Order: sequence, then C-alpha cells, then structure tokens
Amino acid sequence: MTEQMTGAQSLIRSLEHVGVDVVFGIPGGAILPAYDPLYDSVKVRHILMRHEQGAGHAAEGYAYATGRPGVCMATSGPGATNLVTPLADAHMDSVPMVAITGQVATSLIGTDGFQEADICGITMPITKHNFLVREAADIPRTIAEAFHIASTGRPGPVLVDIAKDALQAAVEFSWPQRLELPGYRPVTKPHGKQVREAARMIAEARRPVLYVGGGVLKARAAQELRVLAELTGLPVVTTLMARGAFPDSHHQHLGMPGMHGTVAAVGALQRADLIVALGARFDDRVTGRLDSFAPDAKIVHADIDPAEISKNRHADVPIVGDCREVIADLVVAVRNDQAAGRQGDYAAWWSQLNRLRNDYPLGYEDPGDGSLAPQYVIKRLGEIVGPEAAYAAGVGQHQMWAAQFIDYENPGTFLNSGGAGTMGFAVPAALGAKVGSPDQTVWAIDGDGCFQMTNQELATCAVEGIPIKVAVINNGNLGMVRQWQTLFYEGRYSNTNLHTAPAQGSEKVRIPDFVRLAEAYGCVGLRCERVEDVDATIEKAMAVDDAPVVVDFTVNHDAMVWPMVGPGISNDDIQYARDMAPDWDNEE
Repeated sequence: MTEQMTGAQSLIRSLEHVGVDVVFGIPGGAILPAYDPLYDSVKVRHILMRHEQGAGHAAEGYAYATGRPGVCMATSGPGATNLVTPLADAHMDSVPMVAITGQVATSLIGTDGFQEADICGITMPITKHNFLVREAADIPRTIAEAFHIASTGRPGPVLVDIAKDALQAAVEFSWPQRLELPGYRPVTKPHGKQVREAARMIAEARRPVLYVGGGVLKARAAQELRVLAELTGLPVVTTLMARGAFPDSHHQHLGMPGMHGTVAAVGALQRADLIVALGARFDDRVTGRLDSFAPDAKIVHADIDPAEISKNRHADVPIVGDCREVIADLVVAVRNDQAAGRQGDYAAWWSQLNRLRNDYPLGYEDPGDGSLAPQYVIKRLGEIVGPEAAYAAGVGQHQMWAAQFIDYENPGTFLNSGGAGTMGFAVPAALGAKVGSPDQTVWAIDGDGCFQMTNQELATCAVEGIPIKVAVINNGNLGMVRQWQTLFYEGRYSNTNLHTAPAQGSEKVRIPDFVRLAEAYGCVGLRCERVEDVDATIEKAMAVDDAPVVVDFTVNHDAMVWPMVGPGISNDDIQYARDMAPDWDNEE
C-alpha cells in the first residue's frame, strides 16, 4: 500500500519503521525540511543538542547503552563536518551509528554552493558505508540499508546525506520488502575445523591467555566468555574497550593489558605460548613494540572482520565469525576434548601469574601535601556508586584511572573513546547513555581539559531532563600531556597549564569556576578539595535525581598513571612506578 508524501515525511516514516525512538541533532537550512514532519512524530523524540559533535557522541552513548544504532542529524556544510570527529570515533571503536545530514539541492552540488561540503567524500575513510541520496524515492530503501549495515557484521557508523530537493519532492512512500546488498555478506558462523584446532591448541598449551577485546561486548558474548574461561581455567585479560566483559572480581581476571595495563596482564601476554584473541585487534597500545610482543606465542585470532585477522600479528589459527558464535562453538569443542581426556595443565603458569599479581598490584602514591589523589577519588566513586552504574570517561589520565580503579562487573558499564582517543567524549556520551538507559545511574568521569570541549551539553541535560552526574578530575592541566612532558621532555611544561584549579597552596582564581559554570547551565555544582570530604560529596551528588550534577574534584597536578609502557618500547620494559621495573626473572 503506497501513500503520497514528501521525501522529508518519508524519511521520518522510515526512521519509525526501523524502530528509532531518539534522534540527537541540530537543525539548519539543508536539513530543515526533515525537521517539519519530525515535529509531528509521536514515535521519535528529538533532543536538541548544543553542538553537532555532542550529537554524534550522544548517539554513540545511546548505542553503548542499548546495543542499537544511535542516530544523529545535522545540516550541510559545517553541521555535517562537525560530525566528522564522532564518526571517526565510532569507526575506530565499532559503534553502530547512523548520521543523517542535509545536503544542498542537487543543482548546487559541485558548485561550492552556500554551506556545501562533500561530506560523503570527507567521511569515506571513517564510515562503514555512506550514501548520497538525490531522489526522494530512494530514501526508505537507503535508510533500511543504512541501519542494516550499521548493526550487522562488525558494527560501525553509516552516513546518509540527503539533498534538500529530495527532501522537498513529492513521492509515494514504499518500504522495501527485502534488501539488495550485493557483496555485503558478513560471516557470523565460524568454520568448525578452525574452532576444533583452537580447542586442541588450548589443551596442549602450557601458558595460554584469553585476550578479550571490545568485539566480545559488541557481540553480547560476556556470558559465553565466562563459560569458556571457567571451563578451560585460562587467565583472562580485557582491553580498554572490553572492560566489563569479564568480572573484575573473578579470580581468573588479570586486568587490563597494554600501555597502562597491570603488570600481571602485560606479563601474561609477553610470556604466553598461546594467545586466544577474541574480538581484539592487536593495536599498538596493547602490543607495545610489535616485533617484541609475545615472542613465543602461537595466535588464535577470532574476529567478525576478516580484515583484522593477521593485520598486525600473524594468526596461526584464523577464525572469522561473530564472537558469540565462536565462543559458543569453542565451548562445545573444548568439552569434547575434555571428555576425551585432553585437558591442559596450567598449574605452573598460574603460579607465575599469581606471583606477578601479588607482587605488583595497582597502586598509587598519596601526594603527602593534603591535596587529593585523583586515583583515590575515582576508586571511592566506583565503590560508593557501585557496579550497576555506567561510567563514561573522557580521554587522558582520568580515563586510565577510571579503567584501573573502578571495578567493572557487568558488560556495557564502561564507555570510552579507545581507538580515536577523543577529548570531549564523556559528557555527551553519558547524556546518550542516560537517554538509552534512563533507570541507570550514569557518571561522566572527565578531565578539566576534556570537560571544556563539550560541557555546553550540560544545557541539553538540564533542559531535556537528563540527570547525568559529572566528576571533573581537575588538576589544572592537560594531565596526560603533562605526564609525557615530565617523563620525556625534561619537565618543560609547554602549554599544558589550563588554570582551572589553583596551583597547590595558592589562592589563584579558577578560570573557569566549574561550580559556577554548572549552576549557570542549570545544574547542581559541588566542589571537593579534601580527602575527608570525598565520600560525603559523592553521596550528596547521588542524592540528587532531578537535575544534572557536576562535581569539581580539585586534585594534585603531579599524579601520574602507572604502570606504563613508554612509547616505542617493548612491553618487557614496563614500569610499575617511575624508574621501577618488575623482576621478571624471579620465577618459581
């Protein structure tokens, strides 16, 4: 049955067809025709953001919270180009997202018309796919394809750019009965022979490790992962993107590997004779200097994206498939091996790993001058708020401390920008996560540098009734850059002082004053500067449930993230504190 309508009405009808309930966006000239029928939709809520970058990150946060594609909308030219950063972010971290942009009329495309930008050309390397729609009749099919592509296979962002005259034209609405996507056939079911070979290698290995990446979370495979881990008895490491995929409290969990990972997790990978990589991509932050990474390990690499397998490290057993199906099949194969008497003996291996875990736990130094240790603030936040909440981190020192010092027991409770490392991610992502999961407590853990990039979205939170909570870890500096200047640039602190917090022991004016800024945005503003006030301040923030809350935790500016593998060096050279390296040779 067909119905006459405009292209814009067909766009909104199409969004309703694919189940969209929220769109984050900002109107403008080229996309304005779509905003008129959106005004009448009773199924799609539009949240007016204050910046298109915020709209993109909010769509990411919504996707993290729900598993469904987040949707953002912007106009042509600068509106569209402001989505480039969140699109790149979603592409690196495999976040399902659909961005809809208006484009100038077809007669103006290619003429440098007002607010024209070739957003399809600009975003081609950072989207899973993108479309330029010139005909109104193509809108429903394109929207159906965009959501299918974004959410199947390896998830990712899809851009739909629609010419203004296509939105304005009259058309008969027709929803596609089936999708025709030649060449797009994601493989989800793994090859049985490869899975059986992986099970055999697990049984024969002496020092195996499960290296778990964000693909396990994207596949919703946390439960299957736990079954596999407990069945085999293998140690588990979870990357920054996989925090929460395996409970931190589980005795088989060694923590996070990589540049700022635990000594036990880094040491396990380096000394392994078998690495079973599940939905992970062997990126440089995990491997350190690639040619020295895990020199004695055979590699089983399972990923839904065949392009990732053997990209950075050769896979002895490549397995292409959805992680949930791969792990489920691997559980069956391991059980068959165990029933036939083939089972690994990892007692000596666990003895080594337990020594590393016991000798080099995560820790931090108390500043000793009465100022707050940022690690203590974040640790207490996690302990008081608890593992049922969601935590969205910005990028930098506070992101690493949030990954290290909060215990993640549940999947989907840590949101962060891993691959792109996008400052400004936390506040809008927390906003999107709270919209997607309104009954869940959502904290943004942000640095004072990150916070100033997107804090205008606090206005969106206040106006739209989205009561997120923000912990600003305020050290008055671009903290991670300052740490590198301390370690590698002889303490020459070029352009890292933000003046957002008084220097230690000084009465210097705060620029800006985050408490007054929060209040100006219609939020509750709190400040904490003393250790004895930390718990009460967090509890006061938790007691507010009808408005966004911003807490300015003024912390010591000299705190550094440890352990650390320096840039361009081997993971073997990890330091657990400055100039202090683990003793690898003290093996039992």
